[in-house]
Amino acid sequence: MNDFYVYILASKRNGTLYIGVTNDISKRVYEHKNDLVEGFTKKYNVHMLVYYEQTGDINFALKREKCLKKWKRAWKIELIEKFNPDWKDLYYDLN
Repeated sequence: MNDFYVYILASKRNGTLYIGVTNDISKRVYEHKNDLVEGFTKKYNVHMLVYYEQTGDINFALKREKCLKKWKRAWKIELIEKFNPDWKDLYYDLN
């Protein structure tokens, strides 16, 4: 069974947010952190993993990503703060 992750990156506490989906969260966040991916996260320096969800269902992960992207910013902040009140970079706890 494969695991899939919906994740939120932030530039800093209450900063710019990015929502993505992946099947290898450690590798994907590493790519974001090291600017190996051209685009939004590189342009806006969005490198902190502040939230993630894990599922075995790729369809659920993709639907959840689309849903979160449509959420109001305040809802996203609330979700992050319930899961990670200190806005700690969770990347270092993955392995």
